[in-house]
Amino acid sequence: MQLLPKSAAAFAPRAAPNIVLNTRVEPWLTQAIKRVNKVKRTLNNPQQHHRVLTELLGGTAAIWNLASILLPKAPKAELRQDDDPLMEAMHNYAMIHIQAYVVHIDMVSQHEVAFKLTPETIDALIEYHKDIFCVDAAASLFDWPEKEAQIKKLQDEFKQAVNRFVFRTHIRALEGLEEDGAGELLEGRSEVVKGAVTQLFAPLLAPPPHMIDIVHPASAYSNSGVIAGWWQPTGFLASSQPTSFDPWRVLPSTPSPTSTTCSDNQCQSWPSTSMALDLTQLPSPTPSYSQPVYTSAASLYSSPQTLSAMPPIFYPSQLPQSCASMATGTGSMDPYGFGYNVFAAPQYASTM
Repeated sequence: MQLLPKSAAAFAPRAAPNIVLNTRVEPWLTQAIKRVNKVKRTLNNPQQHHRVLTELLGGTAAIWNLASILLPKAPKAELRQDDDPLMEAMHNYAMIHIQAYVVHIDMVSQHEVAFKLTPETIDALIEYHKDIFCVDAAASLFDWPEKEAQIKKLQDEFKQAVNRFVFRTHIRALEGLEEDGAGELLEGRSEVVKGAVTQLFAPLLAPPPHMIDIVHPASAYSNSGVIAGWWQPTGFLASSQPTSFDPWRVLPSTPSPTSTTCSDNQCQSWPSTSMALDLTQLPSPTPSYSQPVYTSAASLYSSPQTLSAMPPIFYPSQLPQSCASMATGTGSMDPYGFGYNVFAAPQYASTM
């Protein structure tokens, strides 16, 4: 677990750096200390190196320049428009130097050095975030009821993040050590600092769209046409329906066929006249009860509808058989007792 001193915590005041050296000090570190130290001191053991580094990096002048970021001076709507790009950049943008001081040096396990931002750099970043960044972010999005509260929350989160920010890099960064303990990052480490600081500027997010339930309109047949799942005719259709009738009182359109060429012996299987059913003499059955149909459009009343009865079913013994098949012997009987002749034409009785 990588531990840092209390001086690296958020809103903590500056204190002397925490330095952990190995039993054998690297030669490059000894050369860097001798180069920036004005007073000649002996550096023969780790304790002497620890004492000199504490004095150098713990002074008020030991400020390191980690990176420099070019940021706009005002919101986008207030920037100056000029034909000369150089003049426009000079009036609209300013350079903010990311400065820090050393809070931790570890040359035993992690081989790293940790930097914490100075209060002046923290205040400059917070001011830019509040007066420029948040204004541009709010102008680029639509308005919603919680927009101001969301912006305020975004500013508070940035203030906490920039105060907790600690940049860690390899111990060889101390090669940029200068007089009075100041320094500058070398070997492209400034680009890493720019990327880390830029990630602190979280974007302002708009709320997700609300799900809208689509309500389908009621059908036009729900009130007048469809009643309990049944379609009822209305208006002209209801008035143009034919009146009810008894199917038992309708005479058949064609008389029963009779044969004029059969002899008495051949026609024994025909039903006698007394056994024939006279459809005209059958009494009408009692019609089944049905609800009267009321229409909502024309307010008309139609007579009760009756169900048509099943026509009478005749058994094979009661139906006439083909005499030609019996006489010629060329016909055959089907499974129901009907005879037919495949060579003789059907004979029909004459209409009386």
